[in-house]
Amino acid sequence: MSSFAQRCGIQDAAREQAVRRLGRLLGEQGTELVRISWCDLHGVLRGKTLVASAVERALREGVGLVSTLMLKDTSDRTAFKVFEPGGTATLPGFGNAPNLMLLADPESFQQLPWTPSSGWLRAQPWFQDGQPVELDTRRVLQRALAKLADAGYTMKCGLEVEFHVYKLKDAQPQLDPMLAAWPGPAPEVSLVHPGYNLLAEGWYDLAEEPLRIVQHTAQALGLPLLSLEVELGPSQVEAVFEATDALTAADNMVLFRNAVKMALRRAGYHATFMCRPPFPNIMSSGWHLHQSLLDARTGRNVFRREAPEPGTDVTHAAHTLSALGEHFLAGLLAHARGMTVFCTPTANGFGRFRPNALAPQSVLWGRDNRGAMLRVIGACGDEATRIENRIGEPAANPYLYFASQVHAGLDGIARGLKAPPATDAPYAGAGESLPTSLGDALAALQADAVLCEAFGRDFVAYFTRIKQSEQQRFEAAEDPDEFQRREYFARF
Repeated sequence: MSSFAQRCGIQDAAREQAVRRLGRLLGEQGTELVRISWCDLHGVLRGKTLVASAVERALREGVGLVSTLMLKDTSDRTAFKVFEPGGTATLPGFGNAPNLMLLADPESFQQLPWTPSSGWLRAQPWFQDGQPVELDTRRVLQRALAKLADAGYTMKCGLEVEFHVYKLKDAQPQLDPMLAAWPGPAPEVSLVHPGYNLLAEGWYDLAEEPLRIVQHTAQALGLPLLSLEVELGPSQVEAVFEATDALTAADNMVLFRNAVKMALRRAGYHATFMCRPPFPNIMSSGWHLHQSLLDARTGRNVFRREAPEPGTDVTHAAHTLSALGEHFLAGLLAHARGMTVFCTPTANGFGRFRPNALAPQSVLWGRDNRGAMLRVIGACGDEATRIENRIGEPAANPYLYFASQVHAGLDGIARGLKAPPATDAPYAGAGESLPTSLGDALAALQADAVLCEAFGRDFVAYFTRIKQSEQQRFEAAEDPDEFQRREYFARF
């Protein structure tokens, strides 16, 4: 009888060899437990922990996972009425909360550095009939990258991620059973550095203990960490990673974000990728995405220009970017409002879009300008020429963030769009404004026909329904700050 992986069409000879090889490795390393993990809509890892002896079978037959995990908003409430007639009419296969099946990639195995004798595997969900769950966000990016490959390109991404690390005062009130709630209270914390002294070595020294944990965790997981830095805000830090292909970069972001939170928690720290932690005088955290396209055949950076286009100056995209690079840039601008909710998906993140805050306010690009939404970096003949999108928050689901860039950029290429002149005054009121709330951003997505078609209208309807649940609860909250403390600071 065929295995579930065979019925899904993924169990070839190479995968079977990898399954057996992993089985031997688990025995040789003395691994006792393996976490089979899947990335949910909000970029958070979920899954089950198996004893090592059960892993090989799970790689062939799958692991059951309740399907409502795909229907949760940020509070873990199910946004669809799965037990009511018609409640999942737009979501075939989800009615009455059946199981999905997780199939892990045996090549993704990691030995977890912060917990003894424990391993980790990345998985994706399948329906029990062997069909892929197309709403899975990693598949959304895989489809976008396949479309990019059909056009002859691959995508290269570099991650520059700001976040906050705090010292836990104690486990209370989160673990006090008398205070349990849905969501529960946020942890009580203190700063690891006082801030407002950007890149100060003295502040780095204060924060070195948790940053060492971040360093050792990332490196033990094989993540291409380049630097750790003290940012401007109190307790704010930044991690920068070497550029990789887009799918690897997205996988790395999911693993990094979840791993450092767990490793730091065990050492008495709380890491949050919430954009604006719930304290006075904080600085917003951004996730700056560096991106370029490569020729799939030669590996050449197709954004690179050898010489400025005649008659241009630095305010023209064609002075720095190739014609294709300009089209991609223009596509990002054309769909900026529609893509915003994939880049900044929480109600909290929109507080970052403020003037003179190194964060964008308007749909503008600039030549090496950190106030603009899109920053063009590089020069003629520079193989590292790229576009930096500064609209993202660090809590974003990377698969959706990246997919939005691919779809917007490809539309710019397909239509041969031209970019407007670069800005040198990003906060002067020029350019179309970015959405100012989660509700506005969802409306902008629904109004963008190109992105709706590219992501698939079924996915957009599903995503919008879940994010509207979050937005409605935020608008109804008696205390919006407490809502954000519980909903984002404690969980993200």
